[in-house]
Amino acid sequence: MEFEITVEDAKREIEGGKVVLVDVREPWEIDTASLAGAKLIPMGDLPARVQELDPDAHILVLCHHGRRSLQVTSWMREQGYARTQSVKGGIDAWAKQVDSKVPVY
Repeated sequence: MEFEITVEDAKREIEGGKVVLVDVREPWEIDTASLAGAKLIPMGDLPARVQELDPDAHILVLCHHGRRSLQVTSWMREQGYARTQSVKGGIDAWAKQVDSKVPVY
């Protein structure tokens, strides 16, 4: 499985109901721009909360530009979450390429 997924492919997966979308941004960022149905687990909280996620699920990790989600994806794969992917470009790319109604910040 690829380490990253494009926002276009992520949209198809989300619409198909086949994935768990985890947003690792901070609450203030979520208040600025968010995607419906995403589970908010800030990056710093993830080690204490990773057990909330199914290790067998296809998990997409979202952040602002894709840097934090890459770090989280790497860490999660090391923890046995083999079907985890980072959303390339983050919510910024989503706003610019998928849904212009999502605010850019």
